[in-house]
Amino acid sequence: MITKLLVANRGEIARRVFATCRALGVATVAVHSDADADAPFVAEADLAVRLPGHTPAETYLRIDLILDAARRSGADAVHPGYGFLAENAEFAAAVTDAGLTWVGPPAKAIAAMGDKMAAKALLADAGVPMLPTWTDPEQVTGFPVLVKASAGGGGRGMRVVRDAAGLAEAVAGARREAAAAFGDGTVFIERYVERGRHVEVQIFGDTHGTVVAQGVRDCSVQRRHQKIVEEAPGVLPDDVRTRLHSAAVAAGRAVDYVGAGTVEFLLAPDGQVHFLEMNTRLQVEHPVTELTTGLDLVRLQLLVAEGEPLPVSATPAAEGHAIEVRLCAEEPAEGYRPATGTLHRFAIPGVDREFGNLARAGLRLDSGVVDGSTVGVHYDSMLAKLVAWAPTRAEAARALAGALARAELHGVATNRDLLVRVLRSPEFAAADVDTGFLDRHPEVFAPLLPPERLPLAALAAALAGAAARRAAAPVLAGLPSGWRNVPAVPQLTRFTDIEISYRLTRTGALAEWESRVPLLTPEVEQGAPLNTEPEPAPAALVELVSAAPDGVVLDVDGVRHAFRVHRVGSAVFVDGPDGAASLTELPRLPRPAAALAAGSLLAPLPGAVAKVHVEVGQRVAAGDLLLTLEAMKLEHPVLAPADGVVAELPVPPGGQVETGAVLAVVDPEEDPQ
Repeated sequence: MITKLLVANRGEIARRVFATCRALGVATVAVHSDADADAPFVAEADLAVRLPGHTPAETYLRIDLILDAARRSGADAVHPGYGFLAENAEFAAAVTDAGLTWVGPPAKAIAAMGDKMAAKALLADAGVPMLPTWTDPEQVTGFPVLVKASAGGGGRGMRVVRDAAGLAEAVAGARREAAAAFGDGTVFIERYVERGRHVEVQIFGDTHGTVVAQGVRDCSVQRRHQKIVEEAPGVLPDDVRTRLHSAAVAAGRAVDYVGAGTVEFLLAPDGQVHFLEMNTRLQVEHPVTELTTGLDLVRLQLLVAEGEPLPVSATPAAEGHAIEVRLCAEEPAEGYRPATGTLHRFAIPGVDREFGNLARAGLRLDSGVVDGSTVGVHYDSMLAKLVAWAPTRAEAARALAGALARAELHGVATNRDLLVRVLRSPEFAAADVDTGFLDRHPEVFAPLLPPERLPLAALAAALAGAAARRAAAPVLAGLPSGWRNVPAVPQLTRFTDIEISYRLTRTGALAEWESRVPLLTPEVEQGAPLNTEPEPAPAALVELVSAAPDGVVLDVDGVRHAFRVHRVGSAVFVDGPDGAASLTELPRLPRPAAALAAGSLLAPLPGAVAKVHVEVGQRVAAGDLLLTLEAMKLEHPVLAPADGVVAELPVPPGGQVETGAVLAVVDPEEDPQ
């Protein structure tokens, strides 16, 4: 019987496993990098062992360090979570050889499925339907195709290629990304199915020869081949569901599968089912299966690892509907690149349970972060998973979208607005989804806060700031302004993207206000006036109901709007009925800033230069690939902004950079006239 479990992983999956362990009375051990020393999962474990270093290669991917941590802490079992070493056959064998209980499938099964090409051949013999697949780019016949990493998942190392001309570079880029994420750059190529749905079957096996299917999930809504919305049960015809269950169980039996696993398929528009891969671990999206079946999949993992047979209740019928979204630290303004920084506030209203099943309709939160958590560059960008269960799919989608829209997510940019718009879209409501859903619906990338409502949010921020200054004033705190004591003169609050001018009466009422959009950047000479042009006068009649440092209530044409305001230094976060706004207040007397050389290309986030594709002095055209930046397990291309000549390449391959660092300088090509 397992008495002390070490989780060889981090973040929300470590917290998820610890939650079940606490319920079962199993002691817990965390391992952590230096970057994760203050993370919530470390604080929640009974014991924690430091893995010196920051990167995965230095820490979580070190089998020797994990086993040493188990020995030092007295753990008698190891759970791999997902990612890192979860699908590493060598790790599974090393844990078993060390006399520890391995909470996962046998090393033999992991090895069989880890080599995806060999797995395809094995499962094809077992009758599982397959897509045409190649390992040699020269042998590819017909396009489009998908280049995929052999050693991992999560969309890393994937490239869609639509013609032969782009195949070589796609294969090279996929190899680099796969090697960085999984330590293995092996890739293969398979036929790409347009308008296909990504569906998967949760399977479970025990040491007594039982393999069962526990329902079908639909994970079709993806971006960069990474799932962002998952649901169970998938909306499918009964005959398709039956075929999926049969194929998944056949796959499990072909490798004598033990423990939790997921068999992933591509469902073509014509109803044909094609095997994609088998993940020999617990999936990120396992909560939707738990909520619709009532099962605790981690509990079943522990029971099976102890040699117990699967209980008869391991295959209950699905009840109701569950939808999960992956909330990630991403910058919408930068093409949803992974974002880093401090999460100043992380509050989602209406959460009924963390890391557990729900007996009735409600929200479940599985998160790896709390207020004050730091999101760094070394790991992937997922902050949390929010899951809604309801009797119907429509109710689950509505509840999930409402909770996300009202959440206070301050400090690090997220994909929250995108998720809400997907959940509220008519196409999602009709279950009209496939892996190209986001490509066909660019409207879901629009921010929730309409541009015309930003001035109201900025006005609330300005009034809250004045209230905060009044509250902190040692003298004359009763003055209505916060900066000036002359009511006839308007107050001016400047933010990076908007400025607010307003005037209060002697009684504190809002006499007048207007918003302006800056025409110049804030790096102007000290004391110089900011060049602005007024926005059209607000058409709505706005009255101030109340103003406090943390909240403002405005009456807009007879309708009250409550704004929650949270200030951290110069950053101001406003949450209102129309959406959220993140503003940066400018100093009243800005200091001059150093100018960058024309044509400078800056790092959008911290990372390392993976490869430099050009040389100093080389002539390039607009859109040419200059270098690739590797950050948060993804490659980010840096392209030439215009025709010109490469003047500087200050960072060599492998060099680390911070946000805003100059990666390259391209001198614009002079007009021949």
